[in-house]
Parts: sequence; structure tokens; C-alpha cells
Amino acid sequence: MTPSGSENSSLSLRALPANIRWIYAFSFLKMALLPMAIITLFWKDHIGLSLAEIMLLQGIFSFATLLMEYPSGYVSDRLGYRFALSLASLLGIVGWGLYTVAATFFEVMIAEILLGISFAFVSGSDSALLFETLKGMGREDEYTRFDGRMTGSAQAGEAAGAVFAGTLYAVAPLLPFIIQVGVWILALVVTRFLVEPTREIRIRTRSHLAEAVGICRRVFLEDRPIRLTIIFATFLGISSFYPVWLIQPYMQQAGVPLHWFGPIWAGANLTVALFSLLSHRVHFHLGLRGMSALFLVLIVAGYLGLGLTPGLFGFLFYYLLTAMRGLQGPLLRNCLQQASGSENRAAILSLKSLAFRLLFVCSGPLVGILADRAGLRPAFLIIALFLVLFLIPARFSFLRVFRERKQLNPSI
Repeated sequence: MTPSGSENSSLSLRALPANIRWIYAFSFLKMALLPMAIITLFWKDHIGLSLAEIMLLQGIFSFATLLMEYPSGYVSDRLGYRFALSLASLLGIVGWGLYTVAATFFEVMIAEILLGISFAFVSGSDSALLFETLKGMGREDEYTRFDGRMTGSAQAGEAAGAVFAGTLYAVAPLLPFIIQVGVWILALVVTRFLVEPTREIRIRTRSHLAEAVGICRRVFLEDRPIRLTIIFATFLGISSFYPVWLIQPYMQQAGVPLHWFGPIWAGANLTVALFSLLSHRVHFHLGLRGMSALFLVLIVAGYLGLGLTPGLFGFLFYYLLTAMRGLQGPLLRNCLQQASGSENRAAILSLKSLAFRLLFVCSGPLVGILADRAGLRPAFLIIALFLVLFLIPARFSFLRVFRERKQLNPSI
């Protein structure tokens, strides 16, 4: 066994609590995405894209993330979480900078590819850094609570970025993107204060390629709890992701004033933040079975509300989906963290994100075509039907394997 670095081996326990605060700060900044509250309108009205093209664009973003998701996690485990987050910040600066001069689908696509790669380097690295920091403090059993706080910080950041997005967009469509470049510059500064906790990593006896393939084989073929957790988390994640790209044109069609868009987006993200903070408490009271059932209820109610409720305030049903997103994230990430080893933690979390991105690449453009041809409200109802057909068996498989695993590890 060998430590990840001589400098890390002398890291004092006093530095670890500070590390948690810097992780929260980075999470806040990485999600302080001012353009997100109006970006669908920007694509539609400023660039001239259809809903099908918008979903294709997000499919390309997801494909870029997908290609780099696992390599970025593997690099993060080997070269350090701080390195990965610093590189992500640099790519974010360049990607959002390109948006300030983009005028065509191709130019936006290049920016999205860079941002997708940036997202891949963040994905898994921040969560793994948090878990390893808590492990160094002897508090890894509290991960769900701290993950909820990290998610809360991220969603608070997105909410803060969204509050004035509509107003900024009305003043100048490019203004949210210009400010976004500055946000990622701050994120890069924050990464310079992060430290790598001391980790014990096995001495490598195989090539990097052989190790990477071995981790994939373990996750998708050999380790049933990890595989079924990833499947369930993927369908839950996609359930709250489709509406992210459809809710803005939905509100536009319903006549929601443009200056409401920022506060509504902020409210959605504050809902995620609140329920992320409550996730460990809800789990304590409902258990894994009750909580997973609650996820399905929130998804069905949210989609039915969006599909069946006309009028100005139908968007409120979207908040049921953001509540589900907040509840499920810390819980399922904790299940994966407990099943992972220190040397492959970020890689396994990245494989979870890879599965999610792959599903969106395959289904996202089809959802866009459905929304263009059938209309947004009928599309929400059709999506709900397909999600239920997949989520019910995924939930039962997940519960079965973790009921067996809990007999060996009651902390799960």
C-alpha cells in the first residue's frame, strides 16, 4: 500500500474541516449558472433553434460528457481530485466564453462540448473528495448528511444565479453568459485552496487501460449492488432532467412573464437544496423502501400535473420533480460510496453519470421530437407512462439487492 503523496501524508486533521467548507464553496459556484434560467429561450429566440434541435444539442453535450465521464473519474482517482476540479474550471471559463460570441448551432455545439467535458471532470470528483475528507476525519458514516449540504450549496448557487437571470437577459441576452465566465474564474481560485486527503492506493500491477476495463467489468457485470443502484439512480435522474429543458417553453406557452423566469428557476433549485438537506432525515423515518416509493409518487404526480393542468401556475408541479431530485441524490450516492473503494471512488461515481448521460443521448432527441409534434402537455403524459414502466422493476431490483446487503452492513 502506498499513500497518494508525501505532502498529503502530513495533512493535519485541522485542515480537513476547512476542506469541507471549500468543497461547499466550489459546489455553490459550479452551479451558479446564470444562463440556465433562460438558456432555452436564448437557443430558441436568439440562435433560432427548434425544440428538437435543443434536445439534440443537449444530447451532444451528454455525449461529450459520456465520452469523458469515466476517463475523467479515472484521472481524478490517479492524479487527484483537486487537479480534476481545476481542469474543469478552466474548461468552464473557455466554454462560457465561447457562448459570448456564438451565433450558430455549430458554435453553440462547440461550447456545449467543452462544458460537457468540464462537467465530466467535476462529476464524481467533488463527491469523492467529500467522502475521503470525511473518512480522514473518521466521519464517513455521516456522508449522506454532508452530501445533502453539498447539494444544498450547489442548488443555492443555482438559485442565486437564477434570481436576476430573466432581468439580465431582457437587458442584454449575452449579459448572463459574460457574468458566468467570471463565476468560473472564482471557482478556479477556490480549487487552489482545496487539499487532497491522505488516501491509500494499491500499488498498480496492471496498465491503466487494464485497470480501467477491470473497474467497468466490476461495476456493470460483477458487482450487483453497484449495478442495480446505478440503474435505479439513472432512471430517477432522467425523470427530473427532461423537464429541465422543457419547462421554460412550457412556461412561455402558459404566458408566464419573462421576469418571473429567474425567481421560478431559483425556487426550483431551492427546492432541490431543501430536500437534499432533509434527505437523511426522511430516510431515517421512511427507510429505503418508503423513500423509494416516495420517489415514484413524486414523479407520477409531477408529470401528471404538468400534463393535465392548464393555466399560469401549472409549472408548480415541476417542483415535485425537483423535490424528488433533492431527496434521491444524497441517498443513492451514499449507497455507491459505501460500496466503492478509495482507489476507484471517483471512477465508479463517474460510471453512474456515464449511464445517465448515455440514456439521455439515446432518448433526449426523441423527447424533443415528441414535444415538437405532440405538444408539451401531451409529451409530459407520454414520458410519465414510459418512466413508470422502467422505474417500478428498477426499484424492486434495487430494494431486493440492498435488503440482502444490509444483512452484512447495517449502516447502508
